[in-house]
Amino acid sequence: MLDPAGPAAAAIATLWWVMFWAAVALFLLIASLLWLVWRRPSFGRSVAPLRWIIWGGLAIPSALLAVLVGYALFAGERLLPHVLAEPPTRVAAHGAMWQWQFSYPDSPDAKSTAILHIPAGEPVDIIVTSGDVIHSFWVPRLAGKVDAIPGHENTIRIQADRPGTYRGVCAEFCGAGHTDMRFTIEAHDGAAFEALMAELSNG
Repeated sequence: MLDPAGPAAAAIATLWWVMFWAAVALFLLIASLLWLVWRRPSFGRSVAPLRWIIWGGLAIPSALLAVLVGYALFAGERLLPHVLAEPPTRVAAHGAMWQWQFSYPDSPDAKSTAILHIPAGEPVDIIVTSGDVIHSFWVPRLAGKVDAIPGHENTIRIQADRPGTYRGVCAEFCGAGHTDMRFTIEAHDGAAFEALMAELSNG
C-alpha cells in the first residue's frame, strides 16, 4: 500500500502519510506536555482544569480531525470513477469461493482468464461481481478495495503507471478458503495488450 504504482493508490498512500504525521505531531505534543508537567508540576497546576478539557480535549483534536476529514474527502473524491472523454477499458472480475475469474466486455470474443490483464498507463474500470457470498477486490499497489456483492455490480477504477505484475487479494472474510483467494494483475504496454486480446479471441 505504501509502494503505490498508480494514481489512486498514490492518493491513498498520501492520505496514510498525512494521518501518520498528524498522529506523530499529536503524540509529540501530548508527550511534551506530560514531560513538562512531570519536570515542573507547577506548570500543570497553573492551568485551570476546564482549560485542559476545552483546549486539550476539544479544540486541538477537533481542529486536527477537521483537517484530516477534509483531506480524506478531497482524496476520496479523486478516487471516484469520473466520466472521461474517452471511455476506459473495462474488465469484469467475478469472485466465487475461492477464486477470481476475469472477462473482457470490450473484447467479447476473448476467453476469460485467471490472471487479470490490463493496459498500462491508462485507466481501467473493473466491474466487480460475486457468485455466492460477499468478497472484496483489492490490489494494494493500484487502488483501494471494493466489495463484490451477489446480484450487484460495483465498479472501481484502477491504473498501473507502468507494465508489471501486481498482486491482489480478497479483503473480505468469505470462508475457509479466504486466505487462498488471491489473484495476479499483469499490466502490458498498449501494443502487447492488444495483441493479447487478439490472441485470447482467436485461441
